[in-house]
Amino acid sequence: MTDVAAVAVGVTGTVPAARTPITEARQLGAVTLQEMSTTWRVALDRPVLVSAPVAGVRSGSSGSDLNVPAELRAYGNGRIPREALETIGIGQHRLATAAAQAFKSMRASAAAEGVDIGVTDSYRPYDEQVDLVRRKGLYSQGGYAAVPGTSPHGWGLAVDVDVTPDGLAWLRANAGRFGFVEAVPREPWHWEYHA
Repeated sequence: MTDVAAVAVGVTGTVPAARTPITEARQLGAVTLQEMSTTWRVALDRPVLVSAPVAGVRSGSSGSDLNVPAELRAYGNGRIPREALETIGIGQHRLATAAAQAFKSMRASAAAEGVDIGVTDSYRPYDEQVDLVRRKGLYSQGGYAAVPGTSPHGWGLAVDVDVTPDGLAWLRANAGRFGFVEAVPREPWHWEYHA
C-alpha cells in the first residue's frame, strides 16, 4: 500500500500502488491538463495535484471511512453492475443491499409520521461522477462534486434526498437510527449510510 495525498483536492488515504492513476500521479507531482482529461476525462482550468481515488473518503466529507461491502469493493467505485445493487423503491434508484434496506425502512418510518422522503440521486457511476465535476466543480474548490472515484455515491452508499424543511428536520432527528448521516457540509440533501 502507498500513502498518497492530493493537496489541491483535499483527499488523503491509502490505496494499492497499482491503482494510482497517471503512473502513480507522477510521484505526486503536478499533473497536466492533458493527462487529467485523458485519464479522468475531466477538463479543469489549471493543473492540479491528484491522487488515486480513495475508497470511502470524499473531499469535504466528515472523513469517516464507509463500510464498503467486499463484494462491491471488488468492482471499484462507480463501476458496480446494476444487478449487484438493490432498488430503493423510488424510480430506478439503487444502493448497496444493506443501505437500500435501511433506506426503505427509514422512508417507511418517515411516511408513518407523515414525512415524505424523495430521492434525486443514489448510486452514481464513474462517468456520471466525472460529468458532475464538469458541471458543478470540485467540492474542495467551492463546487459540489467529489473527486471521481471517491464519491460515496459510487459505492451505492449515499442518497441525495428531496425533502421539505420538516422532512430535513425529521432526517436530522431520526436518520442515525437507520445508519444514515448528514456527512457533507454545505449539502443538507446528501446522506451517507455509515452502518
